[in-house]
Amino acid sequence: MNHFVRRRGELYCERVPLLRIAQRVGTPAYVYSTATLMRHARVFRAALRGLDMLPCYAVKAAGNLAILRLLSDEGFGFDIVSGGELHRALRAGADPGRIVFSGVGKREDELRAALRAGILQFNCESEEELEQLDAVARSLRRRAPVAIRVNPAVDARTHPYIATALATSKFGVPASRARAAFRRAEELPGLAVVGLACHIGSQIGEVRPFIEAARKMRALFEELRAGGHALRHLDLGGGLGVPYGDGPDPASPEDYGRALARALRALDARILVEPGRLLVANAGVLLTRILVSKRGAGGRRFAVADAGMNDLLRPALYGAYHAVEPVARPRAGSEVVDLVGPVCESADVLAPRRRLPPLESGDLVVLRTAGAYGMSMASQYNGRPRPAEVLVSGARFRVVRRRETVDDLVRGETV
Repeated sequence: MNHFVRRRGELYCERVPLLRIAQRVGTPAYVYSTATLMRHARVFRAALRGLDMLPCYAVKAAGNLAILRLLSDEGFGFDIVSGGELHRALRAGADPGRIVFSGVGKREDELRAALRAGILQFNCESEEELEQLDAVARSLRRRAPVAIRVNPAVDARTHPYIATALATSKFGVPASRARAAFRRAEELPGLAVVGLACHIGSQIGEVRPFIEAARKMRALFEELRAGGHALRHLDLGGGLGVPYGDGPDPASPEDYGRALARALRALDARILVEPGRLLVANAGVLLTRILVSKRGAGGRRFAVADAGMNDLLRPALYGAYHAVEPVARPRAGSEVVDLVGPVCESADVLAPRRRLPPLESGDLVVLRTAGAYGMSMASQYNGRPRPAEVLVSGARFRVVRRRETVDDLVRGETV
């Protein structure tokens, strides 16, 4: 469910016409609905009510400070994968004791910053990383709270770029080496072993892979604890998918919550989960304007938007689908059109061969379900300043990230 709705034929975000945002802020722009984000956050928490659970929002999905503050105020912790995301979370007012630092490679300066901040735990992904973190922690005369991320070899049946628990994945310690990794971690004086972690992928539509991973991790958790490791946290990552409109709807948060509750019943551990896309994807759209409508060879129709692959990379990177619709009342009829951007790459296609109402120069359109991995993956490729971000709350909106200028393109450079 989301709060992007039509009123008298015109598309609104909550009670704000998107036309008004385009007139005042310009395009392209990411527009987020506070009501949608809060509803998703509360539905997710309610779905896992039966567990001793800490939800840690995956900052990589959408890291705007305003979004992070809303989720922090809602009681969420944060899953970070870089020192920059740590800085974002802290600037947004996050409690460092609710921050988990994941990621397959962490620089020494990032480890130092997280240790000084006093985060909840580091999810270490290799034996080598344990040694690195131990050295940094001892140099600061601290003990780093550690969970070891194990690759449980679960096929999440998702796009290969976002499947993270296959035997070929770079993530985690192979399950066959997990016990030895825990023994080594216990020997290192700069580490305090507190948990076990996994993450099997993203945009997962079925509950079955989550159940398989939870059962495997529970069995390993109980074995490690029986072997003398004082584990307190079981981190199961995130990955539940959202409906983009190009296939069957994924499992609901309620189905996911019931499945985890059954698989983890009576386990004496705090369960960490890391939703990202699930919370923000449908809470955001990319608002863009048609620059020109043109006819190509063989009568093929192209609608060229002022947003391109630098603003929304997912279609070019994954072949991802985003529903497209005009902001104004749709014109009668339809035509098959390629919605493309202005970037000088043939991959700059936002929506190929899409049947849409006729589009003309100057028309506003939105790409739906763009709140996750939209702005967070945006770049300045082709010398294009990144778009503005706008947060709507009821009948009001505010710019929560100003549009970049051409001066921003060369900031920090010299001749």
